[in-house]
Amino acid sequence: MVTVKETWYLRDEVADRALELMQEMDDLTGPNAHADPGWAGHARFFRRGSDPTQVIMIYPWRSVADHTRLCDAEKSLLADFHTRYCTRQRDIEYMEELPVDVDGDHDHGHGHGH
Repeated sequence: MVTVKETWYLRDEVADRALELMQEMDDLTGPNAHADPGWAGHARFFRRGSDPTQVIMIYPWRSVADHTRLCDAEKSLLADFHTRYCTRQRDIEYMEELPVDVDGDHDHGHGHGH
């Protein structure tokens, strides 16, 4: 299991329509993604506070290889969307979640708890 982080780069003149545009993008790609055996959960969308032209998507996927295959299949679906609304192609990063126990009471030798 991997966590996928996509960064989308919207044009200045459409940045105020980020919610509408990300819904449009999801309507284009969602059906194929949800039918893919690599699908592992719904995406969450975040607008970057320091740059409202950037939208971050984060979601789980079964593997990098499965996700790469999906991205190749999405290229033609997204071509017009990228041309009309984006300044460049999306960036895709793969992350591994660390199983940090945030609910436990761990001292770790620092002399204080959380």
